Amino acid sequence: MSTPALQTRTEQRQHQTLTPRLQHAVRLLQLSSLDFAQEVMDAMGKNPFLEIEEPNAESAAASGADNQGMAETSPLTEPAISTTTTSSAEAEADAAWERESWQNTGGPGNSANSGGDTDGVMEMVAADVDLRQHLHGQVNVMPLSDRDRTLVCAVIESLDDDGYLRLSLDELAEIAELDPEVDACEMNTALKLVQSLDPCGVGARNVSECLLLQLECIGDQVDRELARRIISEHMDKLAQRDIPGLARIFDRDTAHIEVVCERIRHLDPRPGWRFGASHVHFVVPDVIVKKIRGQWQAQLNPAVVPKVRLNRVYAELFQQHRNAKHAELAAHLQEARWTVRNVEQRFSTILLVTEAILRRQRHFLEYGPLAMKPLGLKEIADEVGLHESTVSRVTNNKYMATPSGVYELKYFFSRAMPTASGGACSATAIRGVIQDMITAENPMDPLSDAEIARQLARQGLTVARRTVTKYRQMLKVPAVERRRKHA
Repeated sequence: MSTPALQTRTEQRQHQTLTPRLQHAVRLLQLSSLDFAQEVMDAMGKNPFLEIEEPNAESAAASGADNQGMAETSPLTEPAISTTTTSSAEAEADAAWERESWQNTGGPGNSANSGGDTDGVMEMVAADVDLRQHLHGQVNVMPLSDRDRTLVCAVIESLDDDGYLRLSLDELAEIAELDPEVDACEMNTALKLVQSLDPCGVGARNVSECLLLQLECIGDQVDRELARRIISEHMDKLAQRDIPGLARIFDRDTAHIEVVCERIRHLDPRPGWRFGASHVHFVVPDVIVKKIRGQWQAQLNPAVVPKVRLNRVYAELFQQHRNAKHAELAAHLQEARWTVRNVEQRFSTILLVTEAILRRQRHFLEYGPLAMKPLGLKEIADEVGLHESTVSRVTNNKYMATPSGVYELKYFFSRAMPTASGGACSATAIRGVIQDMITAENPMDPLSDAEIARQLARQGLTVARRTVTKYRQMLKVPAVERRRKHA
């Protein structure tokens, strides 16, 4: 009697198992467009049946002529994915043209343009200088003995990227391995020399020392001495912005203390971060949203769509001469066709989901965050006929460029918060209200989280104080005491 049930469970397990190709498609779907483009480029490097689509001169000219008469049309004027058949004669002509172009633009056949000009251009490109290189450059012009230079360089090489020295001087003395042994006085002298270099604050062993090394920038001697005492003796009150407490300790008026603390806050607690390559992560929008003839419309960003297509010449030659020995090539051809379809399906799905979001959140584009409606993944999934998990993957690491800024697609989803009138409001709209309250508050008497919750309640928005705290932190707004200004 248990056999049918066992078979049913087995069938369910088989039905829920994803094939390796489907698992790969799911993984690619949740990648950002930059990562996806890299995956496609890697596939083209391994697959002879894939090639980059190069727009020909005629289509480019036609596209330019069309664009001149279309002020409000989409910038995506030609499909990113093409499967146009190319004849062998055309392929040979293209190859001959490429060879001629290569020889005329600095290839091996053109000795006039080879080497010299390119090298000159590359020499003009500024190279990133890291902190240690910057410090060594200053030390190299100083009249130091070999022993002193060794110790100073040991200190420089032991600095962290933010400019701090987190090794003890005793450890550095052992690392130097000089004969006679290095004493504490020598190591202190080497450290002081490094601390005298640019940038100010480098070589510090803690935040207080880093700030103290930068006090020379405060011209007024009285303010400089007051700043030194605040940093040396009362860093805790400085961090808490306890201006009244500091005023009582130093018997000064709060306005004077506020001015000095503001000068301290303008010092650089991480001087080493000014040097070296800055690792900036750029966001490239997948979809561009514009208002055209009074309607909000979404268009794929052509810059993120891989220009990949199936090489029809190779595919047709393979089909004509295939046999059992070409199993590996057959697999490549199948993979190439799947890759092209995957690119098409990925971006059509992104556009489909984006258009559904626009239909729900068009008031956000008109009036800002306060007009954001509650929206769940299931609503979009039901509208476009996709699974909820697919919509989640589509909105992950995908961005929409709008006239008011660039937003991740997930930004447009938020749970419904009940209102006193029985309606619902999105969490994004509530965060917008909180941001407006804090922007308009009196800096001498800023709003506490509890007071913000009470003001929201008076507007019909029931929000707990801890939820206000969470939203404030999401907005990267400091706590009430850190926002308070003193006359």
